[in-house]
Amino acid sequence: MVPPKHIVSAAAIVLNERNEILLIKGPRRGWEMPGGQVEEGESLKTAAIRETKEESGIDIEITKFCGVFQNVNNSICNTLFIGTPIGGELTTTPESLEVGFFPIKDALEMVTWKNFRERIELCLKEDSHPFLIEF
Repeated sequence: MVPPKHIVSAAAIVLNERNEILLIKGPRRGWEMPGGQVEEGESLKTAAIRETKEESGIDIEITKFCGVFQNVNNSICNTLFIGTPIGGELTTTPESLEVGFFPIKDALEMVTWKNFRERIELCLKEDSHPFLIEF
């Protein structure tokens, strides 16, 4: 019997003092929140912090756990957090062709990949926390 292969990822909705959201523009999916796979031996929060730094140059503090999106058929769980910037500078990388903070309304229009907009909206709607979305 082959052991199951699961992918666990962590992403952060990062809001600055002007209530703008941090987005990165990736080469495959366009504009999205920073995030990626959790490494072996790494906590979910640490992964969200690391991925944000790697993809945007911004250091963050996690302030809240929001919920989980689970793609049942593909065995993928995406955990979502809210964070605030505590340092660093906006920087592009091979994973992020552009980075920036944007007003929430503009950011939601910029994010077009699958259910990423829904993920951001649910994270910003505090009375929905914690959520579990299965698809």
